[in-house]
Amino acid sequence: MNDSATPAYDALERACCRMHRLGHLQALAYWDQAVNMPPKGNEARAAAMAELAALLHRQRTAPAFGQRIAEAEQEPLSVLQRANLREIRRRWDADTALPEALVERRTLAAARCEHAWRTQRAANDWDGFAPNFREVVAIAREQAALLAQRQGVPRYEALVQEYEPGLRCSTIDRIFGDLRRWLPALIQAVVERQRGQSVIAPVGPFPLPAQRALSERVMRLLGFDFDAGRLDVSAHPFCGGTPEDVRLTTRFAEDDFLGALMGTAHETGHARYEQKLPRAWLQQPLGMARSMAIHESQSLAFEMQLGAHPGFVALLAPLLAQAFGSQPAFEPSNLQRLLTRVTPGFIRIEADEVTYPAHVIVRYEIERALIEGEIEVDDVPALWDAKMMELLGVDTRGNHRDGAMQDVHWAEGIFGYFPCYTLGAMYAAQWFAAMRDGTPDLDARIAAGDLAPVFEWLEARIWSQGSRWSTDELAERASGRVLDPAHFREHLQRRYLG
Repeated sequence: MNDSATPAYDALERACCRMHRLGHLQALAYWDQAVNMPPKGNEARAAAMAELAALLHRQRTAPAFGQRIAEAEQEPLSVLQRANLREIRRRWDADTALPEALVERRTLAAARCEHAWRTQRAANDWDGFAPNFREVVAIAREQAALLAQRQGVPRYEALVQEYEPGLRCSTIDRIFGDLRRWLPALIQAVVERQRGQSVIAPVGPFPLPAQRALSERVMRLLGFDFDAGRLDVSAHPFCGGTPEDVRLTTRFAEDDFLGALMGTAHETGHARYEQKLPRAWLQQPLGMARSMAIHESQSLAFEMQLGAHPGFVALLAPLLAQAFGSQPAFEPSNLQRLLTRVTPGFIRIEADEVTYPAHVIVRYEIERALIEGEIEVDDVPALWDAKMMELLGVDTRGNHRDGAMQDVHWAEGIFGYFPCYTLGAMYAAQWFAAMRDGTPDLDARIAAGDLAPVFEWLEARIWSQGSRWSTDELAERASGRVLDPAHFREHLQRRYLG
């Protein structure tokens, strides 16, 4: 006999636990696909992942599940249970807008497009990539239309909501419109200021085993728990898995260790967030990360705010000498100049933090137009070339590999995510401004090798909160205000112009 006062809610919690466990297997299948799977396994893996996606979708949209939500909303719940139910309802509303067949088609199309992209990108083969990409875009447009109809918002905004609940395109337009006004001049000013600086380039080659060992040492320095995760290699770095078993990937090149090292620091920020989510709510929506902009604020707090901090650079310098042997390039002041060198370039994930937002704006403007039907797939390369020249002065004509094909997101059908990167950089700057307000000697403590104030602040205010609050409320509770992009601009001006 069940004497619980909340039987419907209890049933929802049990169902969420089951779906979390299936999601765990789904995450591991994706990780294995990117890291270990032999090429000829892709069709079978795509079919298996589509089957699992359909199964999970069936469970999430079952009429009985929806009935339980309605019943639970009338039960006497605690504050935390009510917050968990809010997240369950939000996801139910989005999931039930999409038919199971579309979810299967989306998974299959993305798996095929991403798998082919790996070789097509290397071959600079846009013509080969485009047919698969058209199918991915067509399905994404179907998804966007159905979600938009359910939510009463524009189609692209409906996809943004999948990653950043509550975010409006009008907010993105305001923030990015302001960025467009001042960022090009700042880039030019910093490039001009650094023109006369002497920077010693590291001398390679940098053996891959030594790079991997170095990356793992830095992950430990940043607090990663290797008993609850691991580092591997993939074509495009990512952080996946589950909070209990976090899977990071990076990519190495013998002639450049900094790209892999800072990319690993980036993914470690994601991983620390996952590993420190509230354990009491681990298998519930409440125990998941708040949003992808908040997630990116953690990766960019590690990679940019902390990773390029002079105090942290001083900690890195001896590790580099141990890994590759001493050389003048590893002297802390030179290493600092290397890590803060501003050079407009082709590749987003290799971009410095000053030019990085321009890469995001390019992608946001193109993918929004693509989803809204204002442009077609064949229009993307020329539009990409024009926007890269306008914002960064970089000529990408004919270079699809380092142009519109460089990111895995579009190949996987991930539209609406890109704005989260720059919003995350803005949140990260705001977090560090709040840390300095509360700990005036923060920079001195980092310089002394004490990273605890950073980790403790993030754990108390971000990691441990999961999805208890809306993004705005989380930001306000953590830092005293909702997102204020002024912190980001002030950070860039202070670090790069003095």
